[in-house]
Amino acid sequence: MSPSKFKSTGEESISCSQPENGFTNSFSLFSEKAVDEILQPPVQGTDDHLIEFSEAMRTVAKALRRAAEGKASAQAEAAEWKRRYELEKARNLPLEDKEQSPGEHDSDFGDAVGNFVNQPVSRNEANEQFEMCCGENGICSHEVLRDGESDSGSKMVRKASFRLSWCCKGEQSDQHKHDIVSFERGNITTAGRSSRQISLRWESPPRTVLVLTKPNSISVRILCAEMVRWLREQKKLDIYVEPRVRVDLLTESSYFNFVQTWKDDKEISLLHTKVDLVATLGGDGTVLWAASMFKGPVPPIVPFSLGSLGFMTPFHTEHYRECLDSVLKGPISITLRHRLRCHVVRDAAKHEYETEEPILVLNEVTIDRGISSYLTNLECYCDNSFVTCVQGDGLILSTTSGSTAYSLAAGGSMVHPQVPGILFTPICPHSLSFRPLILPEHVTLRVQVPFNSRSHAYASFDGKDRKLLAAGDALVCSMAPWPVPTACQVDSTSDFLRSIHEGLHWNLRKTQSFDGPRDS
Repeated sequence: MSPSKFKSTGEESISCSQPENGFTNSFSLFSEKAVDEILQPPVQGTDDHLIEFSEAMRTVAKALRRAAEGKASAQAEAAEWKRRYELEKARNLPLEDKEQSPGEHDSDFGDAVGNFVNQPVSRNEANEQFEMCCGENGICSHEVLRDGESDSGSKMVRKASFRLSWCCKGEQSDQHKHDIVSFERGNITTAGRSSRQISLRWESPPRTVLVLTKPNSISVRILCAEMVRWLREQKKLDIYVEPRVRVDLLTESSYFNFVQTWKDDKEISLLHTKVDLVATLGGDGTVLWAASMFKGPVPPIVPFSLGSLGFMTPFHTEHYRECLDSVLKGPISITLRHRLRCHVVRDAAKHEYETEEPILVLNEVTIDRGISSYLTNLECYCDNSFVTCVQGDGLILSTTSGSTAYSLAAGGSMVHPQVPGILFTPICPHSLSFRPLILPEHVTLRVQVPFNSRSHAYASFDGKDRKLLAAGDALVCSMAPWPVPTACQVDSTSDFLRSIHEGLHWNLRKTQSFDGPRDS
């Protein structure tokens, strides 16, 4: 076949498109039509080998075309991810500027879990500090709890610092190994799994403790007064309590004048810059309340059990002195409980990032039909890919910590709280095949009320802050970068198994009798 034959077919013969990245397309192809023109049906008497060759050429052309389409699809997907990254970056910049002045931004890794910095540092100093104290093992507190600095006019409070490290069977690890897939000598392997227990070690002693209590309980009020007195007299710590608790303490005795509190939401937003440790007296609801007070980084929480089930409250109040003494000395095992960050996007919004104030949830966000007698109609998307249309009583988007709460009652699975994932659990779906899902933690979920829905929907966040979702409104959920660190009595796995055994009597049945028929 002469070269002129290829040129005579025009643009349909050869595709020499240049991709956006400037590199020559390695899949520059013949189209099927061009191949058909080149390989005309052979005249009578043509050798059989030429017929086989022509068929082989058509097969190669089809394969190359599919490869080119796959590459074009991958490039389009990469461009879409880049666009979403730029939009997310543009949206986060104003939020960071509200609490950070230029030049106070630390590394992006620090944003994931926050900071307990004692004083502002420059970027170079922060990098040097990271290399010195964090380059070898674990994570330091200035990374774990960082969310900007307090106002320049406010009183600077010296914070306690700590370090998180990964332990395996009680032994500390020199360096945390992530799940990294490696390819060596034809074998695909993974590095050391990140399933080791997390340990917190104080690098400077804690100075300030926040004590939170459940309301309307006389026994809790008495215990709170006793604990505050012990922390002040024996441990010489500064104490913060809620305004109503301070009133109760001062009503009991003027001795508690040293107890501090806050006046407005602005002071609450700065609590993470003052408080080193949080002690909760109540049940799981009190832990949820403590987490909701911190819209960003959360100090370590020591939860004491004074509730019903206590999935997140492993410590007993009878031994609070020994427990607190052990926690204050360190090191202690902790569970990093992931939270969901939720945005409500109204139909009237000009673009997707024009949202209401984000809401952080530790257990779950629930979208239900409320008082309406009609089924909910919810369109669900995962990273812009359609998932399903929920027709039933509603939908639960839960963290793994919330897997033993509403999601469990709706048929969802129980998941270890340190597993990073999002539970997708329907509520009474009108379908026999709608089973719950567990999605990876990096996805973004979007639940939208379609315009053809017969009724509105309602969203509630950890059982509070109920919001109406009208037709066209959407709820966008993703994993928040600020986990809730809760202290463990033993370790995260032992505490989790103990809670489902004692709280739910999981798999409790009589043991089969040993006498009876046996295998011969």
